[in-house]
Amino acid sequence: MKKTLAALFVGLFLICQPVYGLELGDAKAQGLVGETAMGYLAPVNTADQVVKNLVNSINAQRKQYYQDIAKKNNTPLPAVEQLAGKKAIEKTPAGQFVDNGTGWRKK
Repeated sequence: MKKTLAALFVGLFLICQPVYGLELGDAKAQGLVGETAMGYLAPVNTADQVVKNLVNSINAQRKQYYQDIAKKNNTPLPAVEQLAGKKAIEKTPAGQFVDNGTGWRKK
């Protein structure tokens, strides 16, 4: 389980590439996107296409990564997603947005 967690977070932090000039760290710091309980990003309160493109791109990479972990560990994908979401929310710095299933809140 520790190997799975370690691999999960190494992969999560590698999947932070800039898309269309907006980087994940900047988008989070500006309150444009946040982490969700299912291990994916979501726009907090914007319909901006650049933000949507960033979210879609990173989420596609995360999903592929989660699927690889699930397959490697013979674990259901939703279990990997939930674990990733829990850990991502825990590691989110104060002042950024998270949604643990009850709506957006600033951590």
